[in-house]
Amino acid sequence: MEAALAEHISVHLNTPLLPRAANAPWQHLHAWGAWGTKRAVDAETSLVERCLTGEQGAWEEMVKSYTKRVYSICYRFTGRDSEAQDLTQDVFLRVFKSLGSFRAGEGSFAVWLTRLTRNLLVDHYRRTKQERATDNLDDKLAVLEEKTAQYSRTDGMLAGREAGELLQAGLQKLSPELREAVILRDLQEMEYREIARVLSVPEGTVKSRLNRGRAELARVLRRNKVTV
Repeated sequence: MEAALAEHISVHLNTPLLPRAANAPWQHLHAWGAWGTKRAVDAETSLVERCLTGEQGAWEEMVKSYTKRVYSICYRFTGRDSEAQDLTQDVFLRVFKSLGSFRAGEGSFAVWLTRLTRNLLVDHYRRTKQERATDNLDDKLAVLEEKTAQYSRTDGMLAGREAGELLQAGLQKLSPELREAVILRDLQEMEYREIARVLSVPEGTVKSRLNRGRAELARVLRRNKVTV
């Protein structure tokens, strides 16, 4: 079953979501939009129940419905496509093993899944901390800036993939707690109360981290001549 699940995940990762340019520097990806309506929650709960009964089609539906979202969070946090794809598979394998712990009365499945993804990313961050210490993110930003210098855009905004790359490099400059706040709120469009559940912190802490993260990201992008 796990092998089949991994195969379905790989199929749905063949065309990962990549960022697009937008007016605000931190709003390049709206993979999901708002959720939380009663209909959506009921559909999520029904899907979970079908998975727990062992229905093969239900697992395939879950992978199809949530792979892009999980990949997006992993990619935004790590900045590496291959690493994000590996982590996405790890997330769904963990879902497969722990879905029985989901309780519909304690929140939506999307929030539960995001919390599980976030916890796995935290574990991964701690394991790879030494490796990341050797990465020079300033060099990455400099290369991206040089690559886009040939273009003359009077409004100062970069287009499409270039802007997305600079945004991604900027996110990597934030501390993990600020980065995840910006990703969950501005890129995944989660509500403050949902983010608070995912991070297990008060809503006030979420807002504080978000404000600090936005300010720091804006400073990084300004240094690289991106209008904010």
